Amino acid sequence: MKTITIEELLQLDQNTITVLDVRPADAYIRGSVPGAVSIPLAEVEERMEELPKEKPVYVLCHTGEWSVDAVYELEAAGYDAANIEGGYRSFLRKKLSEFVQDENTTGEKQKEIERSIIKKFRKGIWRKFTKGIREYDLIQDGDKIAVCISGGKDSMLMAKLFQELLKHGKANFELVFLVMNPGYNEDNWKIIQDNAKVLGIPLTVFETQIFDTVADIDKNPCYLCARMRRGYLYSHAKELGCNKIALGHHFDDVIETILMGMFYGGKVETMMPKLHSQNFEGMELIRPMYLIKEDDIIAWRDYNQLNFIQCACRFTENCVSCGGGRGSKRDEMKELIREFRKQGDIIEKNIFRSVHNVNLRTIIGYHKDDIEYNFLDDYNERGK
Repeated sequence: MKTITIEELLQLDQNTITVLDVRPADAYIRGSVPGAVSIPLAEVEERMEELPKEKPVYVLCHTGEWSVDAVYELEAAGYDAANIEGGYRSFLRKKLSEFVQDENTTGEKQKEIERSIIKKFRKGIWRKFTKGIREYDLIQDGDKIAVCISGGKDSMLMAKLFQELLKHGKANFELVFLVMNPGYNEDNWKIIQDNAKVLGIPLTVFETQIFDTVADIDKNPCYLCARMRRGYLYSHAKELGCNKIALGHHFDDVIETILMGMFYGGKVETMMPKLHSQNFEGMELIRPMYLIKEDDIIAWRDYNQLNFIQCACRFTENCVSCGGGRGSKRDEMKELIREFRKQGDIIEKNIFRSVHNVNLRTIIGYHKDDIEYNFLDDYNERGK
């Protein structure tokens, strides 16, 4: 099997080759090698005729491992195919190294990124960020907020938005840019640190062994990992004197959660813009990107030619959102919302509004803490 490095690939004339990205469509949307064509690995056999046979095909996955299967399939069908060593992760590593090696370039890049937030993306990102903070009363004077950074586009943008808020806003608060290393592999950990340098984000780092803990868990390891990470973030933030942690969930996460609850949980609920911690007294979780759409985050990332990890999990090559395998329930919701958007934005807006405008007179039943209600409880009284 033929292979090629990312450095060799980027030197080729893109008009004479085909770069095939076999990661899930959602991962491709979040970032890929320039000019790459998306055909998820499970669809390569049935869709390979879409690829011109007169051009060599270079195959990309997240780490360079899943793509091997596609190379063999293409070769068997008569294509001149080769595997891209290191996959998309090697591309991220290369692009970041180009920035961090030159301090002057990094400084100018940081200024351009900051200007783009306030000017070009003022309507879609900056105004929605500040509106969410006001509308849901997320920040008060005297707050010390741990801005929790995972290394992806959402949390990195959130960090920059908070920095800009300190510059241009009126609130008197403090920030800590908190990063937990739960056992990232060296490549992912370096990408996170290099991106922070490019963006001008001073990281406060602490380490845990969460990945080792969940390594042998067969059932819902991602759920357990997320719960453990949340707990460690609360605990460490409190030790640093913070009273709030900020997470980078956005508008799409909110409406996906609403749909998942209805379709798979049989309930109406949402991801709240802020929550009091039940286990850490005096601590609160806030989601300041609650009104920002993922498409606007992607546009900001691509406009600034930024490249972020999509999932920093050590087992990322087996993660459905980054490497291969079957899509998750959330992936299904993302696809459904994409279909809604083909008809305009009214459906997604109404999904979001639905949990802001609940008419209890037309609800069969609801519960709040220990209180349960069924419409039959006072049905006859209302008919009098």
